[in-house]
Amino acid sequence: MSLGRFESLPVVDLGYGDTPLEPLPQLSKANRGAQIWAKRDDAQALAFGGNKVRQVGYYMGAAQAQCADTVLITGAVQSNYCRTAAAFAAKLGMKCHIQQEARVASEHPGYKTSGNVLVSQLLGAALSSYPHGEDEAGADAELERLAETYRKLGRRPYVVHLGPGHPPIGALGYVACAKELLGQINALNLSFDHIAVPSGSGATHAGFLFGLRALGCKIPVTGYCVRRAEELQKPRLIARCAEIAELLEIANPVADDDVVINDRFLLPGYGQLNLPTERAISLSARSEALILDPVYSGKCMAGALNIAGNLRPDQNVLFLHTGGSPAIFAYQMPLSGGFVT
Repeated sequence: MSLGRFESLPVVDLGYGDTPLEPLPQLSKANRGAQIWAKRDDAQALAFGGNKVRQVGYYMGAAQAQCADTVLITGAVQSNYCRTAAAFAAKLGMKCHIQQEARVASEHPGYKTSGNVLVSQLLGAALSSYPHGEDEAGADAELERLAETYRKLGRRPYVVHLGPGHPPIGALGYVACAKELLGQINALNLSFDHIAVPSGSGATHAGFLFGLRALGCKIPVTGYCVRRAEELQKPRLIARCAEIAELLEIANPVADDDVVINDRFLLPGYGQLNLPTERAISLSARSEALILDPVYSGKCMAGALNIAGNLRPDQNVLFLHTGGSPAIFAYQMPLSGGFVT
């Protein structure tokens, strides 16, 4: 199956080529199960990298096509999306306005000033607050109000919409990642029995799954919930895949049964630690010098370790490392005090 109009859509590529596909033998040995590999999207070069580099590149392509000079985006206080948008804006000579949503009720020192917040400020972004954490429509509406303010100042704003009801432009970055991964697998003569990805806004999970299925790959993919429960996330992902098909003007290659969601490692909620996530972060760092964040990659690695622990040593599990390393500095107290040894 083809990817339709995928190659014709505008994108700003600030990466340095394919990200590594890396075996994790010490982690696999410590976990006592299948062999674990990592697709190292944390190794993206731009401002601490991560999965948002692929996604924001497509939003910036659309922004440039509209001759925008200002980008507005909304997200959690420690949002990787917002930090990456600020980085793109700095490289492209644009202004960036970040709206910080109150998703995490944290009293930890530095949560609102360090990590991604500090990096975004260093990159020159303007910051404002939105008092709700689970109001995607309201957050988008507030961005539109802010955009109108910029228009009155003579700016040409572009709003990055991440919620339902808008084309999932950022998901195209993970259609591209799926294509890249399949090329690496073929070149190395590898096979994978399962893939673990984090599932939040749905752009990474949906784009990656869509790309694999559109290119004929049937490897099972499990999305580990980082923001909402399975019963809410699955219909969101199904809708996202349908929207990607509409955007690319092709038939949807993703069946409902392809969308596998697991919320086992979600609680107590978005941006909050639990014991399996603490273990995954600690074990990954101490066995492979692999730095994971508490919000996305740590919870996904908890899932990958669980999958691998239930498979044979001759099987392979792929962990999609989405980065997010600046956020660890906003979680200094819970991380330093809670590691499982």
